[in-house]
Amino acid sequence: MRDHIAQQDVERWLAKLEPLISRIEVQDSKGEAFLTNIKAYVADSRYFLSKGDLVRAFEAMIWAWSLWETCAELGLLALRA
Repeated sequence: MRDHIAQQDVERWLAKLEPLISRIEVQDSKGEAFLTNIKAYVADSRYFLSKGDLVRAFEAMIWAWSLWETCAELGLLALRA
């Protein structure tokens, strides 16, 4: 088990999530609020990466992914084909 966070890992996961964001379809006002937060966490992660703060960059990326997966599971957000 690693005891550090690699910048490449954060960037790899952001690179998987960012293209999905443009394909996310909001199902209701709650979904809209969550999508706003997902975008904010992605932006925060990019900001922290630019400052070399890998722990906060990783945390923000994890929050973005967690919100996306939870909202998709609950039907608040979906992916357009």
